[in-house]
Amino acid sequence: MIKIKTKDEIELMRQGGKILAEVLAEVAKKVKPGATTQSLNELAETLIYMNGARPGFKGFDNYPAALCTSVNEEIVHALPSGRKLKDGDILGLDLGILYPPENCGSCALAHGCGGQRGLFTDAAITVAVGKVSTEAKKIIEAAKGALAAAVEKVKPGRKLSEVSAAIEDFAQKQGFAVIRELIGHGVGYVLHEEPEIPNFAGSQFKDVVLKEGMTLAIEPMLSAGSAKIKKSKDKYGYLTEDDSLAAHFEHTVVVTKDGCEVLTPTPKNL
Repeated sequence: MIKIKTKDEIELMRQGGKILAEVLAEVAKKVKPGATTQSLNELAETLIYMNGARPGFKGFDNYPAALCTSVNEEIVHALPSGRKLKDGDILGLDLGILYPPENCGSCALAHGCGGQRGLFTDAAITVAVGKVSTEAKKIIEAAKGALAAAVEKVKPGRKLSEVSAAIEDFAQKQGFAVIRELIGHGVGYVLHEEPEIPNFAGSQFKDVVLKEGMTLAIEPMLSAGSAKIKKSKDKYGYLTEDDSLAAHFEHTVVVTKDGCEVLTPTPKNL
């Protein structure tokens, strides 16, 4: 069941989305050759708590970190580690938060803590590490452009399949494949809600008509080679099957009366 959010809930998601975007921007500033992905995770978690929120990913499906740090052929969900970034790498930063953190249902109190129910937002960016190849620059811009094309399609009365088709169409025109086995989703009360949001046009997913108050996590994932994927050795991350470059961008958006609003606005310098 797709859950429509109230104006008050959307305002909380707007506040949470602003925090999330600011945390991602601060983490992105620290991306450079020699930095470890674990150090970026630690920074993200510290900033999340400093801003009065809670990591959304940590503990979700037993994921042990606050931030997903996917390098080069890693598409999503790669674990932070002591791996040092190298000049020429590209890095996907995927982050979810719960805001406000109170009364989130994660504790054993029978009636919660009495605070405002927290809501989730989710966003991702892919950034260059030092000087990168022309192909790397192109796939980053293509993934970012595919997200923008999808967001532009979001409005009441429009079918979700039109949003999905916009992603695939943009990616293919740029010469890249869309990952078909990993998809976007509704977000808010929990991290993953209905509806499912594929990054391609297809009939195997239930189509829905967009309505005001729906909150969606739209997340194009592109490959410079094969669209097929494989699991990482640690069983958390996903990689391109042929080890080609991958890029990932994501926004949480809300369907408004006349279109949509991005709740996780990317800073202009990213």
